[in-house]
Amino acid sequence: MLQKREAPAEAPARGAYYKDDGPGEHPPPNLDAIPDAVPRVEPLHRFANRPYQVFGREFVPLASVGPFRQRGMASWYGKRFHGGNTSSGEPYDMYAMTAAHPTLPVPSYARVTNVANGRGVVVRVNDRGPFHADRAIDLSYAAAYRLGIAQSGSALVEIEAIVPGGTLIAAVPSGLPGVPPSVAPDAAPAPGAEAKGVYLQLGAFSVRENAETFRARIIREFAWLSDALHVIAGGALFRLHIGPYRSQDEARAVAERIRSETSLLPLLVVR
Repeated sequence: MLQKREAPAEAPARGAYYKDDGPGEHPPPNLDAIPDAVPRVEPLHRFANRPYQVFGREFVPLASVGPFRQRGMASWYGKRFHGGNTSSGEPYDMYAMTAAHPTLPVPSYARVTNVANGRGVVVRVNDRGPFHADRAIDLSYAAAYRLGIAQSGSALVEIEAIVPGGTLIAAVPSGLPGVPPSVAPDAAPAPGAEAKGVYLQLGAFSVRENAETFRARIIREFAWLSDALHVIAGGALFRLHIGPYRSQDEARAVAERIRSETSLLPLLVVR
């Protein structure tokens, strides 16, 4: 006879850093028993490790897996993102030992330690984020649970990169044969790309795939923006714009709402 799976006693109804997020209705039993990710040598993703811009901030991912240490705030993301694409192109699994980081190579591995209680986990970095000003790393729900921060939603952590076997792994240079150029030559502007007006720019990427992945993340996090989000192809970049708005005042009001929820301010663009 099959037993009904019940949420572990510590599993919160709320607690994720992201609004309206959570662990899901039927988390697997024995979350404490989910094993660490096992570091292994993997080729780095050819697109996810290129420089990009989000909310006016420039991010330059590390070009190889090597020594790296950082102390900062960790948060976690759960059911709202479960099943969606990560920057590596893999579906996000909130019950796997994974993480998102703005600049660590994708994929790579890191040990994350909760400074308050000394608990540590090994995660596989396969996504980009978080893009909140005061966050260093986004953990899967499983990793956050094992670190004891699922309930609080965030905690101060130590992040240390793991080099499998001590071998440095370099990102694939964009000039190698067979590697698509940064901007596809036949990239077509999104519908409405030529429209004049006032926009807010959330990010700029050299690869459309990265822009679309970020767009999907924004839609899941800020559903109220979904109808106005567009990936605009132009020059050497794919930009994620919101708009158009009828006036700069209207656009600034939306920008302030975004800043109130993220502590980050989009760029105002008049086209």
